Amino acid sequence: FSDPFLNRRRANDFIQADSRLRAITQERIRERSKSHQEHQRELCEDYYPCEMYAFRHGYAAAYKHYFGGRRRTK
Repeated sequence: FSDPFLNRRRANDFIQADSRLRAITQERIRERSKSHQEHQRELCEDYYPCEMYAFRHGYAAAYKHYFGGRRRTK
């Protein structure tokens, strides 16, 4: 086999449709559920003083400084 290029039918044989759909589904689930740190960073970015504090001390310290004392009740 000397031709490095494959036709579409042979190229699709390498990747099964089920695995592609499963990978896409898993990626969508990960996009929907954000990590705790990412959620905190977005809250801090939306509040200008917190963002400025974060540039100097980091997002974890800034979030703790501005939002750490608040307790959320559900």
